[in-house]
Amino acid sequence: MQRAKRKFFYVLGGVIAALIVISLVTYPQLKQRWTTPLGPGLDLPTLTATSIRSADNQVPATSVVQASNASSQAELPNTQPLNNPGTTIPPTAALSSTTAAQPICGAPELMTVLALGIDGSFDYRYGLSDVIRVVRVDFVTPKVTVLSLPRDLWVEIPEIENSYNITHGKLNQAYFYGTPGMGYYKGPGAGAGLLARTLDLNFGLRVDHYGAVNMQTFVKVVDAVGGIDIYLPTDVDGTPVDDKTEDMGYFTAGHHHFTGDLALRFSRIRKRYSELTRMDNQNMVICALKEKITSPAVLPKIPQIIAAFQDSVLTDLSPEQLSQLACLVPQLKRENLLLTGLPEEILSQGRIYSPQQKATTFIWEADFNLIRDYVSQFMAGTWPIEAAEPSCP
Repeated sequence: MQRAKRKFFYVLGGVIAALIVISLVTYPQLKQRWTTPLGPGLDLPTLTATSIRSADNQVPATSVVQASNASSQAELPNTQPLNNPGTTIPPTAALSSTTAAQPICGAPELMTVLALGIDGSFDYRYGLSDVIRVVRVDFVTPKVTVLSLPRDLWVEIPEIENSYNITHGKLNQAYFYGTPGMGYYKGPGAGAGLLARTLDLNFGLRVDHYGAVNMQTFVKVVDAVGGIDIYLPTDVDGTPVDDKTEDMGYFTAGHHHFTGDLALRFSRIRKRYSELTRMDNQNMVICALKEKITSPAVLPKIPQIIAAFQDSVLTDLSPEQLSQLACLVPQLKRENLLLTGLPEEILSQGRIYSPQQKATTFIWEADFNLIRDYVSQFMAGTWPIEAAEPSCP
């Protein structure tokens, strides 16, 4: 009996020793995989006091030094109200480095992610970024603010090889020109990298990370959570306006359960309305998806869903950072998820000749100085403070 016990403890000790050795060997590898970005980084140039442009293209007396791809944003000093009538915004105070509150989920205080919806269906070698959102994630409050940017803003696009003679285009074309399949841009981050640099150049909008989802992946994600439920206050007509228009369907007012395909079709409807209406519809889908993800039936499955789709999403986030974002979602109060966009009154419809298309094309015209003001306030966390009505009812 004693010999049997000794033998058992010898075997047990051997197993424990083996596990310790295996852990010592594999832990560094597992940790490296956990913290390694899933895709190429943006590698944006480090901002210095002499490289930050103010709204009037002058270097401000007090500038913020920000590290490349930093996991948090510094507080903007002396934030002023937006210069549009009737809008008053208090100076930044909530993100002081001396605050006693600590970030949750093992995350940094702030993370800013460029979230993109790509019109391609299969891979990321080509495609236009028809959905452009900047997501400001505050892990201290916690709070998530999402800024929608119109794809048809006419912008200066930097760092394209001179031989192609491309200097300007629509905002969504910045991603397209940066894709590997086009070969126009040789810098970091491919399409997302060029779009990030375009946002920085035109609007002073600096992001930490990016995530891009093509149409096929979006459909599969919605289906993976069991579809989404949306209430439409009015009919939404996505039927063709001519023989060149794809039929997106007709959605009557009332309650709907959308599969991934229906959610995609609804999100793409634009022809009878405008890009701004389409962004509103997309926000409804975002809200419905957030509601479904945080439901008791789906929430426990989120880690498995992320693991299943991380190879189908183009991103420079690491598995660790994705887990931090997943951890945040169920802890968000409804009033702390704000979906916003540039005010419609600062945008006007226009047309411009595109040398690449060899034709005139529709664009949104706007005062870029005013857009920079809104972006500055957004990045500082001082706009919007709260929605006029809940972003996600």
